[in-house]
Amino acid sequence: MLAGQVSLRGLIPLIAATAVLTAGLLYWIIGEPAFAAGFAAAILGIAGLAIYFRRLFPPAPLVHGVLPDWTIARAAADSSNVAIAVTDRAGRLVCASDLFGNWFEGFPTPPAIGVEGNAADKLGTAGRAAWRDGVGRINGLAKGALKFDVEITRTGRSEDYLLWRFMPVKQANIIDDYMKLLLGEPGRQFTDAGIMGALIGGEGRIRAANPAFLLRATGRHDATITGRDFASFMRVDAKGRVFFAREERSAIPIRLLQIPVRRDRPDGPMLLLMLDEQAGGGDGGSALSYIETLLSLLPFGLAMADREGRFLFINNAFARAVGVKDGEKPSYPGDLVVREDQSAVADSIRRYAVGQQLSGDIAVRMRNQPDEPVALSLAGVRGLGEAAVLLSLKDNSEESKLKRQVAQATKMQAVGQLAGGVAHDFNNILTAIIGHCDLMMMRHTPGDSDYDDIQQIKGNSNRAAALTRQLLAFSRQQTLRPQILQLPDIISEVSNLLKRLMGETVTLEVNHGRNLGAVRADPGQLEQVIVNLAVNARDAMPTGGRLFIQTYGVTAGQVREMRSDILPVGDYTALRVTDTGTGIPPDMLNKVFEPFFTTKEVGKGTGLGLSTVYGIVKQSGGFIFAESEVGRGTSFIIYLPVYSAPAAAPAVKTPAEKKSDIWGTGTILLVEDEDMVRSVAERALSRQGYTVLTATDGEEALEVLGRGEAIDLMISDVVMPNMDGPTMVRQARKSFPELPVLFMSGYAEEQLRKSIDIDNVSFLPKPFSVTQLAEAARDALGKK
Repeated sequence: MLAGQVSLRGLIPLIAATAVLTAGLLYWIIGEPAFAAGFAAAILGIAGLAIYFRRLFPPAPLVHGVLPDWTIARAAADSSNVAIAVTDRAGRLVCASDLFGNWFEGFPTPPAIGVEGNAADKLGTAGRAAWRDGVGRINGLAKGALKFDVEITRTGRSEDYLLWRFMPVKQANIIDDYMKLLLGEPGRQFTDAGIMGALIGGEGRIRAANPAFLLRATGRHDATITGRDFASFMRVDAKGRVFFAREERSAIPIRLLQIPVRRDRPDGPMLLLMLDEQAGGGDGGSALSYIETLLSLLPFGLAMADREGRFLFINNAFARAVGVKDGEKPSYPGDLVVREDQSAVADSIRRYAVGQQLSGDIAVRMRNQPDEPVALSLAGVRGLGEAAVLLSLKDNSEESKLKRQVAQATKMQAVGQLAGGVAHDFNNILTAIIGHCDLMMMRHTPGDSDYDDIQQIKGNSNRAAALTRQLLAFSRQQTLRPQILQLPDIISEVSNLLKRLMGETVTLEVNHGRNLGAVRADPGQLEQVIVNLAVNARDAMPTGGRLFIQTYGVTAGQVREMRSDILPVGDYTALRVTDTGTGIPPDMLNKVFEPFFTTKEVGKGTGLGLSTVYGIVKQSGGFIFAESEVGRGTSFIIYLPVYSAPAAAPAVKTPAEKKSDIWGTGTILLVEDEDMVRSVAERALSRQGYTVLTATDGEEALEVLGRGEAIDLMISDVVMPNMDGPTMVRQARKSFPELPVLFMSGYAEEQLRKSIDIDNVSFLPKPFSVTQLAEAARDALGKK
């Protein structure tokens, strides 16, 4: 007992005195001695029972006056992986973990926990030993499938409690050991030795397998096949030999070793070890079979041939690449290629089959794909019996296609540069021809015998100038004169021409949408686009049909709904040209914009029409798409971005004002390396009232400027030998910063302005007429 508590021995006299006093008081009041004696006896009996019960079930001892908090002990017990119980000296259970209740239902008090056999007696003996010695232990107890050991420790401040710890015993599992054998380091050593292993359950499903088995069974060493049926990966031939199901028919059979996991259960889990029957035999035939098995696993097209060129082995990838059907087996590699390549293949095999071990490639065309050459690699092999040559097939059709595309792109880039250069030189010639025609027409009047001839020369020169513009359009280098315009106006201007071009068998229908946005483009180039598309449509309808030209607006929201990877989101005005002709096959539809590609007969098409259209549309900031269905017709849709700035109305000039404006005064320095162009330009400007000084190149022009003469305007070619026009102008502007400059060139203005970073310069494209030169000079002087 702790301090502050009243002992039971001190309570007995107090209870007795209280009973006697109470009995005397009752006798004095009621005068009945029997009733008073009975009441005293009852009090004494009740007190005796309370004292006996207190002795039988004493209260838990206090720690510093406080009862123990078993919730803390219970939480600590639950956090461990053992079952725990605490009993006091009276043998009562005062605390237990949840795991104890799970193992022993109803929370029984140790040692009566319902264990098998005489375990309860052993537990009682161990408990008494713990009260006596402070610790007790018993091992190897069982309750059903549960195996556990028990450790008993006397504990508490007064050592008046027993702590029972029930610890589970982990049972040895031979299946786990086998799985560690296959999946751990031993399994990798088996793989290095060429031994395949798998653990299967009694139902025949795979529980574990080493990398060697995975590679042979699935083709991947990291495949997941746990739970799969082992038999699905194997096959058995008519002779009872075992093979992997995915391997070729000529593969090496497998030697299968079966090791039951438990001796008492031959139909239970089983460890299977597998070896190749002929692997490591040492003779050429066995080695060849082993090599063939390995080659059959590779995803590349591989085959083996003997010294005579006969096939010994073909894997599935090779058979698929050459188009060999199931069940077929070609005799010679030459049987797979076109007739022209058969002798080359036979000669190569004979060359690589003898002598040193060499390797090389030859380009051949297979019979199943005669238009796509492939690379056939050959390598001599030695020491494999009959095998002498290893053949591998590489499908380089995509590589060849890419090379052709790169070559085509390179060729077209060179052609574009050539077209630009030709157009430049041709424009110089046309400038001289047109200029001389203009000078001659100034001396002849209509009705003169030579006037019509001069007109014919000028007319054909203008046609040639249109051809040069087409060449520049093909290379996207033409000079555009963009204006703010409406597509219906352009179609209206060209519709009469289209009706004559279409003839009587083709019906032209035009439909314009409402509220179309204005676009910024060159009207002349747009007319050429429409005419080219219409002419192509007419040629696609040899027996007649209908041509539809439609304009409509496309909002940014509609573009967004298209989900196009090419067309940026924005507002567009669309032009759609549709015919009811023969259509374009799908394999040709993506080539229609390529230069020189045409489906027309020889001599009836240059292949520049649609490429020119494409160049003009792209240079105008637009996009063009083609849609076609064979037998139904073709549509070309052009999207031109809507111009947001308000369109300015051009000033209208009368012919009289235009004629009077071309005359002028002042000194012009003309710099041109082409004699014929310089001569025409000098005569034309002199006739308009200007004083003209000439120079053949940039250096000579700088010398003229250095003489101190007052120059009102410099007209110069852009591309010249020694010193080009822009370099010459930069040098001249150092001394004459306000000198106006007019560049003339056969190249495109847009292309030149990107490379000419000079302020206050004008541009005149070649070829030009005398009048156009005079107007350009007038405008340049007007900026001064």
